[in-house]
Amino acid sequence: MASTLSDRLSKLVKTMRGQARITESNVQDMLREVRMALLEADVALPVVRDFIARVKDKALGAEVAGSLNPGQALVGIVHKELAATMGQGVADLNLATQPPAVILMAGLQGAGKTTTTAKLARHLITTRKKKVLTVSADVYRPAAIEQLKTVTAQAGAEWFPSDPTQKPRDIALAALDYAKRHYFDVLLLDTAGRLGIDEALMAEIRELHAAVNPVETLFVVDAMQGQDAVNTAKAFKDALPLTGVVLTKLDGDSRGGAALSVRQVTGAPIKFAGVSEKIDGLEVFDAERHAGRVLGMGDVVALVEQVQKGVDVEAAQKFADKMKSGGGFDLNDFLSQISQMKKMGGLSSLMDKLPSQLTAKAAGADMDKAERDVKRMEGIICSMTALERRKPELIKASRKRRIATGAGVQVQEVNRLLNQFDQMQGMMKKMKGGGLMKMMKRMGGGGFPGMPR
Repeated sequence: MASTLSDRLSKLVKTMRGQARITESNVQDMLREVRMALLEADVALPVVRDFIARVKDKALGAEVAGSLNPGQALVGIVHKELAATMGQGVADLNLATQPPAVILMAGLQGAGKTTTTAKLARHLITTRKKKVLTVSADVYRPAAIEQLKTVTAQAGAEWFPSDPTQKPRDIALAALDYAKRHYFDVLLLDTAGRLGIDEALMAEIRELHAAVNPVETLFVVDAMQGQDAVNTAKAFKDALPLTGVVLTKLDGDSRGGAALSVRQVTGAPIKFAGVSEKIDGLEVFDAERHAGRVLGMGDVVALVEQVQKGVDVEAAQKFADKMKSGGGFDLNDFLSQISQMKKMGGLSSLMDKLPSQLTAKAAGADMDKAERDVKRMEGIICSMTALERRKPELIKASRKRRIATGAGVQVQEVNRLLNQFDQMQGMMKKMKGGGLMKMMKRMGGGGFPGMPR
């Protein structure tokens, strides 16, 4: 949805550039593009109709500020209504209750409930300093209990053992009793899913809800589910008093078709979004920021947060001190820069959060190839001796052949890496000499080696 909608709207802004005001005619043109983009993203038809009606109503009564053209003003209205459709602001978890606060995870099989349970445990441990216990009441899927045990360990939480021979209600009550006796702040209850909605599933989850009286009941839904997400959301809304929604696989191709539909159908706020497969790949959902990403405006706030999370401050300070003291930039430093970028999620993750105007240059680039190139560079440097990394000028023909063999690449790849290193070394010297602005102008926006140009 993101690329389709932003492409359509950016074309429209260009065609409307010469027009002086918003008219019924140019509003209709824009709404046609928006309607097509939303339907292509598998947003539910009733949601699309309601959204289009609201945008049309706001647009026809809008005044265009002097610095904007009608196209830009209309994009602003679409952005505002997208955010309103997905829920205003940020809706965090409500844990204001006598511990342990029980959070019940509901949804269909395959939506990512078990992984999301562990990600949520990780989030609560790292951001809210909570002592978290997880338990699986999924006695139907053979590997469900063991899967939760594995991902809970990765999250740094504690897992409560359960057995497929037990009844889900008995499992939940035993875990709750254990959580009380061992002073846990939060109990995360992972429930069974089905491949489709059935009465047995709904009866079981209603019974579980009544037994543990959760403070939060979260509906986990696959963001790539499209139209089916609406039917699933309706069924769970009728069965349970949902307090929030978690969208998984938001890093997939859909970019939130379900985000628009599910929020509207359930009336429950979207509280979290799964943005990667990693255990820390769960973000607090911000409707305004997500609307910006959908419209190709990027999410610079999320980018800054991601960089702050990935950067080793101590290592960065040591590197800065080394540069100030006149220490040369060597291949160890080059390897450190590559490692830092990987910690931030890699090239594609970083570029995904930039505005589409900035990434247009890389639109035709193969990001997977760029990621592979970066890994290859890392492998080549790791095949060098400690002395070679400190003194790259020692690397002549015979050493290059040995390094290439060790890294499993051709000698030309080693030469290419050394050339890129020379460029980076030159940049560092200019930065030390205060010529950063001149260098940037000369580069004309050239990026990090491995980045698409």
